[in-house]
Amino acid sequence: MKSLLLTITIACASLLAGAQQERPVYLDLRQPLEKRVENALSLMTTEEKVSLCYAQSKFSSKGVPRLGIPEVWTDDGPHGVREEVLWDEWGGAGWTNDSCTAFPALTCLAASFNPKLSLLYGQSIGEEARYRNKTVLLGPGVNIYRTPLNGRNFEYLGEDPYLSSCMVVPYIQGVQSQGVAACVKHFALNNQEEWRGHINVDLSDRALNEIYLPAFKAAVQEGKAWSIMGSYNQFRGQHCCHNDLLLNQILKRDWSFDGVVISDWGGVHSTDQAVNNGLDLEMGTYTDGLTTKGKFPYSAYYLANPFLKGIKEGKYDMALLDDKARRILRLIFRTTMSENRPFGRFVSPEHSEAARKIAQEGIVLLKNENKFFPVPSGKFKKIAVIGENAGRSLVIGGGSSSLKVAYEKSPLAGLIDKYGKDHIVYSLGYASGPSLYGREEPSKLNADSLAAAAIAVAKQADIVLFIGGLNKNHFQDCEGGDRRSLDLPFGQDTLIDALLKVNKNTAIVLLSGNAVTMPWINKVPAIMQGWYLGSEAGSALADVISGEANPSGKLPFSFPKKLEDNAAHFYGKISYPGDSINQFYKEDILVGYRWFDTKKILPQFAFGYGLSYTNFDLGTLSSDKKLYSKSDTLHISFTLKNTGTKYGAEVAQLYVTDPVCTVERPLKELKAFEKVFLKPGETKKVEMSLKVENFAFYDETTHNWNVEAGEFILQLGNSSDHISQKLKIMVK
Repeated sequence: MKSLLLTITIACASLLAGAQQERPVYLDLRQPLEKRVENALSLMTTEEKVSLCYAQSKFSSKGVPRLGIPEVWTDDGPHGVREEVLWDEWGGAGWTNDSCTAFPALTCLAASFNPKLSLLYGQSIGEEARYRNKTVLLGPGVNIYRTPLNGRNFEYLGEDPYLSSCMVVPYIQGVQSQGVAACVKHFALNNQEEWRGHINVDLSDRALNEIYLPAFKAAVQEGKAWSIMGSYNQFRGQHCCHNDLLLNQILKRDWSFDGVVISDWGGVHSTDQAVNNGLDLEMGTYTDGLTTKGKFPYSAYYLANPFLKGIKEGKYDMALLDDKARRILRLIFRTTMSENRPFGRFVSPEHSEAARKIAQEGIVLLKNENKFFPVPSGKFKKIAVIGENAGRSLVIGGGSSSLKVAYEKSPLAGLIDKYGKDHIVYSLGYASGPSLYGREEPSKLNADSLAAAAIAVAKQADIVLFIGGLNKNHFQDCEGGDRRSLDLPFGQDTLIDALLKVNKNTAIVLLSGNAVTMPWINKVPAIMQGWYLGSEAGSALADVISGEANPSGKLPFSFPKKLEDNAAHFYGKISYPGDSINQFYKEDILVGYRWFDTKKILPQFAFGYGLSYTNFDLGTLSSDKKLYSKSDTLHISFTLKNTGTKYGAEVAQLYVTDPVCTVERPLKELKAFEKVFLKPGETKKVEMSLKVENFAFYDETTHNWNVEAGEFILQLGNSSDHISQKLKIMVK
């Protein structure tokens, strides 16, 4: 009996000990964020840490179920939250509750020159992403507009690093205020789609730091972005998704970035480089979708089993794994596991109003002879609307930015709402092929018949509104392929000439994300640049055309007269698109208006240019003093008066010139701007502050920023080619 009791006692003790060993481990969620991260890290196995570092589906990566740490769910969305897709396919999952609000493309946001709208944009799209339970929104894009042929320019914020910096920071802050991480992309130098997966970019340190990195730096240091996406291309011989200089040295060391570096989908090529060169989360590498078998399951990703094997064999330092896991945990605690995370909202009336307002302020009036615009309701009996883009959906296509939307008001529908269906007559005029990603398909409609019908309609109309431009087809504005020409596609130039012969009262409305040539520019009375305007495109365009909204947009990039006038194309194929292996940015720092101004080349339309239905007068520019030290903040002021008859807004732009310098500098560089709204006859005093240190150039001899003492000229105007006030100051 004693032996039996002893056996039972030992067995019970053993069971109790086992139960104690299997007791669930809980995270301590009462601590500050960094302590929570370290607490979670300390409870994880090596296998669990590695599992954080690679995808489990097209758009998600693993959490740690044992500890209650959720998965990371990403989604495309520079200007709308992408529909749900199948687990390992790009095709839509067929949900009925994932149709989003389409906001205007980022070129339109940049054209608003209004950082307050950028904050509204970020908050609105952040709410939609939060409602859809996304951890990371894959945007915004801040790659510099280097060539007008780049297929993804419509996703970015223009040619100027200062403008891009000013607009990206509030966007990020708005998104992340909703408990969703912004993922700023594509870091770095992804300035074309041609050969994007392998082209090796070479440029000077000065161009890198002055032109191509500032918006990313602002996103990290001012916007406090929680994630950044690497780019496909190579830079100085290493792919940018695991590039030691870009990720380890600049991003994480110099800028103190504490977020997650996420690969572009399929942008990883090496376990050694992915482990050592700064990548944290690998997404989109080829897989057959299986997790345990197959030719290339998720477990075979470069940062999956090969990484784990290297850790266990001592090939890779555990500190590298801990750093990656720590960053991903920090992201999760900032988003999904944040106790202050809002609930979000989806396709709300407020989001529609935000989309409409952003579109209104981004539309740019380029030409307006004899006050063709505005066209008040009731002024004309018959308005001919001609062009495919008047009725075509411009939210689908374009690659990863293609959207499934709850609604989209076309320009034609907006004009019918504004003027009445009895006053609008529509003709297609021209036609593109179907919207296909990866190839170009011609239209099956007869071009001559379409043109003849449009000409017949134009003859009978009081005025003609030609609504054309580009679209999001391959080789237009689309990911994965650059444009083949600067010209308008689908025979639009020929059609415009034919329309003008039968009706001189023909205005052009361009919907695009890129500049185009304008051989008809001297024949048409009015031109409007409309961008891709999202769900409220028709309403916003009709508001501006009718005069209910006064256009206040300014071009965020220069329009060249011909392709060879653009700096990237001036130096031939080695500069763009390269020789299929390497390319050299031979224009160096002279990008956009810096090139046109310095080389004295007249653009078709200059950076910062845009007309209004009213007039403004910029008063005398003055500064708080004339002599400054390099650590000073400069305070300048001037008056701005609305001298016209309509309420409107002007964008005052301050450029700085360094006339005598030991290195070549652009003729001028944008250093401040302010969008000011004024009633007719109203005058406001405008004050701007800027740091003298921001006058610096990147000195390649010291590898640092340098403000040389001497004279600087402040230039105030309303575009890069229209300066009305100048003021000299001295820096000691």
